[in-house]
Amino acid sequence: MVEAAWGSNPQFADGLSYRFVRSEGRAFPAGRCLIPASEFQLRVGDKRYRVTLDGGNHFYLAAIWEPAMRDWPLSYRVVTVAANPEVAPYQERHGAIIHRRQVMQWLDRTVPEIDLLETPPARTFIVEEIIESPRQAALAL
Repeated sequence: MVEAAWGSNPQFADGLSYRFVRSEGRAFPAGRCLIPASEFQLRVGDKRYRVTLDGGNHFYLAAIWEPAMRDWPLSYRVVTVAANPEVAPYQERHGAIIHRRQVMQWLDRTVPEIDLLETPPARTFIVEEIIESPRQAALAL
């Protein structure tokens, strides 16, 4: 495991750093990596939501890494897919989920991207609103 910055080197994108890359129509023959996760979060207006796998297991987000260059550190972008039915009411896309049994398939490229970078079926996720306690809200001020 290594530490890396989240976002692409802006010198190659008119000064913008991109955190995500769409999976559709793309091949990822090199630079594949995984981001371990137990949840991801969504923000809709002032509300925040936590998204976990229905069984509570941890998972990985498919990503691609870019080497460090001059003033920009080793970095990565999360690969996205169309949102599944539980996430779709909140946003159009989310990170591509790689289950533990698929780790080596993604890293070793033994399975084509199209077979791994799929929108998860219904009932894959649980979406819960994150409610801050009064103490947390006071600390945020």
